[in-house]
Amino acid sequence: MATETLKIDYTNEKQAADLVSLLSAYALDPMGGAAPLPAHVQQNLPAALADLPYAFSIICYVDGVPAALANCFEAFSTFACAPLINIHDIIVLSEFRGLGLSHKLLEKIAEIGQTKGCCKITLEVLTGNLPAQNSYRKFGFAPYSLDPEAGDAQFWQLKL
Repeated sequence: MATETLKIDYTNEKQAADLVSLLSAYALDPMGGAAPLPAHVQQNLPAALADLPYAFSIICYVDGVPAALANCFEAFSTFACAPLINIHDIIVLSEFRGLGLSHKLLEKIAEIGQTKGCCKITLEVLTGNLPAQNSYRKFGFAPYSLDPEAGDAQFWQLKL
């Protein structure tokens, strides 16, 4: 089994199509919302990401087959006065789980973060997604809190 992990070139037609394919599979998974990715997103996402200088995606191929993806965005920590990376999506297709691909994605993201002088990597994970939580913990992630007595940070949203 040969694996390749690389930063996606959004203008590369194959890599862009692989990104959409992996994200579409994730969207259909219960952990991704269990709904198809809208056609507008499928048609426009790679170009939209290419227009964002703070966006990057990492893909893993197994024997040339797209198997895992992470979509990331650079942000800024005011408390550290330094950049950070937020992993917005992390996907490993079910048939490739257990091969350590999430760690390959995280290693590449950490490498990019170190070259950019980032202070940390953040991500959100559903409380019911215990396999993902276990994988992230093995890599060194932990729930975020400033003071354990105040509790862990929660990810909230307001749809517009």
